[in-house]
Amino acid sequence: MILIIIWEVISKLQLFPAFMWPPLFIPNEQGGVTILKTFIDGIVSGQLLEATGASLLRLVIGFVIAVAIGLLLGFLIYKFKIVDDTLGFFVASLQAIPNIVWLPLAILWFGLGVGSVLFIVILGAAISVTITSSAAFKGVNPLLIRVAKTMGSSGWHLFRTVIFKASVPQLIAGLRIAWTLTWRAVLAGELLGGGGDGLGTLLDLGRSIQAMDLIFSIMIIIGIIGSLIDNFVFVRLEKFVFRKWGISTT
Repeated sequence: MILIIIWEVISKLQLFPAFMWPPLFIPNEQGGVTILKTFIDGIVSGQLLEATGASLLRLVIGFVIAVAIGLLLGFLIYKFKIVDDTLGFFVASLQAIPNIVWLPLAILWFGLGVGSVLFIVILGAAISVTITSSAAFKGVNPLLIRVAKTMGSSGWHLFRTVIFKASVPQLIAGLRIAWTLTWRAVLAGELLGGGGDGLGTLLDLGRSIQAMDLIFSIMIIIGIIGSLIDNFVFVRLEKFVFRKWGISTT
């Protein structure tokens, strides 16, 4: 509440040009723009909903593909020493490169559009999942493995029933990080590389026409989506898995 009041006061005092600091709720002049009005108009007109849907579709596609690739590579790095010594080192080196740095190369390969966005999304998230999953598999308590082996478990059965389940807490934490990287990469790719009709494209439009009310409206949507996905997907998934597998009773 205090932040809202401070925001409105700064807007009314016109410490910044009107287009740079639009009011949240109360227009500075009759019929003037506010962030709330722009937000509601964008929802009612469908502009913001369509852009949100387009960005979320790219998020889901990129995230699912990245998780599949990351888990596979993480398993190979865990299972085979030669893969760990070669691919593992290479993947760890790639992690130091920010996702957006790959965008110029992606544009050359796939052109401006969805293809280049999905490339940097999948690449960044897959690297994160690979490193997290391989570390999780390697970090399983050796005592659990020895006990399982003495009871006759081996091979795929050992991995599925002991190693994978023991890795779940760290895997879920890694997935939460990976989806955050994916969401950021989607928006950055749309903003800089062109995503057709996503939220990043609208951000670029707001910048070009100096419509800060539109930019802040989109930022509100980005924050809401981030909070909803984290709390209603990953937090609940974590609690469900922990309870189902006996890691937690709450």
